[in-house]
Amino acid sequence: MTDQAHAQAARTPKMLIEEMNRTRTPQDTAAVWFLGQESVVIKGGDRIIYVDPYLSDELEQKAGIQRAYPAPLSPSDVGNADAVLITHEHDDHMDLTTISVIAKQNPCTIFVAPGCCHAAMREAGVAEDRLYAAECDRWKEYDGFRLKPIPAAHEELEETEHGHRYVGYMIDMNGVMIYHAGDTVVYPGLLERLQEQPIDIGMVPINGGDAFRRQDGIVGNMDFREAVKLASAAKFDLTIPLHYDVFAWNGERPGYFIDYCYEYDPYLKTKVMARTERMIYVKD
Repeated sequence: MTDQAHAQAARTPKMLIEEMNRTRTPQDTAAVWFLGQESVVIKGGDRIIYVDPYLSDELEQKAGIQRAYPAPLSPSDVGNADAVLITHEHDDHMDLTTISVIAKQNPCTIFVAPGCCHAAMREAGVAEDRLYAAECDRWKEYDGFRLKPIPAAHEELEETEHGHRYVGYMIDMNGVMIYHAGDTVVYPGLLERLQEQPIDIGMVPINGGDAFRRQDGIVGNMDFREAVKLASAAKFDLTIPLHYDVFAWNGERPGYFIDYCYEYDPYLKTKVMARTERMIYVKD
């Protein structure tokens, strides 16, 4: 292990949170931290957004499913969330244990999620006046950023009485446009939605899906080839792969994603993030 890797591995939750708080992001820059699976933290200006924070052992408690490595933060470490975005109700995305703690100790945090998630989130302690619906295909202004939820197909588009069951998010903050896909395959109309605005950072799942996992009730996503082709067609300035590392039986090797980038579009800029790594994006 390199000295840099040793230093990365030795970082405590307190050090990670302090790094988020002290990181400065001038106009047209954004900072991203990778927490595993599809959990990321994004900072632009003085606003910090957590997307799908999966920081507990929720799945181990419910189904005996263990994480491949411990969460880099515990729910009680999160005292700096201005917003929490939830893409759908699966436990590794809508982690109610984490949501409950964040809601309790962060009285100003807002939460955005598909409407079908709201009842469970209210039961977890999220106040009604802090909980917003992810209404697809329309921009909504918040304090310091704006959002446009994008329908996601995990593996199919599904609508409930409350709207789309699965979503991704367009996040426009500090002059940087970010797309977090959530869990999705590439469906008719997704590319056209993404081409409506230039996307600086695109974050996409790469773990794919197969018949054997479906037999076990594991719903799939786009695979690494589809992720590369979508990023290339949508002209993301930078592409970050997600959803490959927390569960060995439902992951992928990110090296396959990089290899296919080189084969399919060698000019496509990509970044495989180390656990807890901070990346600072500077818009050209």
